[in-house]
Amino acid sequence: MRRLSILTFTLIFGLGTLAQSGEKAITPFNGKDLTGWKLRGDAKKNKWEVGTATVDDKGKLVFKKGGSDLVNTGGGGIDIYTEQDFGDCLIELEVMVPKGSNSGIYPMGRYEIQILDSFGRDKLGMGDMGAIYSVAVPKLNACLKAGEWQKYVIDFQAPRFDGKKKVGNTIFKSVVLNGKVIHENAEVLKGATGGSINNMEAPVGPLMFQGDHGPVAFRNIKITPKK
Repeated sequence: MRRLSILTFTLIFGLGTLAQSGEKAITPFNGKDLTGWKLRGDAKKNKWEVGTATVDDKGKLVFKKGGSDLVNTGGGGIDIYTEQDFGDCLIELEVMVPKGSNSGIYPMGRYEIQILDSFGRDKLGMGDMGAIYSVAVPKLNACLKAGEWQKYVIDFQAPRFDGKKKVGNTIFKSVVLNGKVIHENAEVLKGATGGSINNMEAPVGPLMFQGDHGPVAFRNIKITPKK
């Protein structure tokens, strides 16, 4: 009976810890407008809108006003990033990639996780879905068909600093795509990747989405900072 009580306490304590963690989660996108986000570059080139994203029978993006998706409605636009900065954190989001499209997720605005329509590819490279650009190719192809919503869970560790001196590299502790682990303890040895918000590493930075390549949509964005 005592053992059962201990197990029950452990379970309740664990659920309580998860609940507390969930309460600390930040949802930077309100599903209504771009409040809390900044545009990188000439605002006249902006193609980020809030609405509903689907694809047609050819896999091309179809955007409609009304809805709660964050959508880059066309190629050749500009990047978008959060006003709030983050360090160590758990990033959870869903992304929808139209056929043949290309984008990227940048934790801290500096380290790119690729978004690409890579469904069905046997051999993956640095440009494929889930690659940490210039760092690591995914362990496997977890990409779904173009137009399907896909979920990323990114356990991110920021670079370490002692004053202005960098003393530890960025580490993607894990990246899970559609329930499958595609990276574990991937260390960023060369600093910020191409297309970053700037080339200077720092203890904190924004979450950025690439908008100058192809159309893409995001939803259910949640960031849980770690102390």
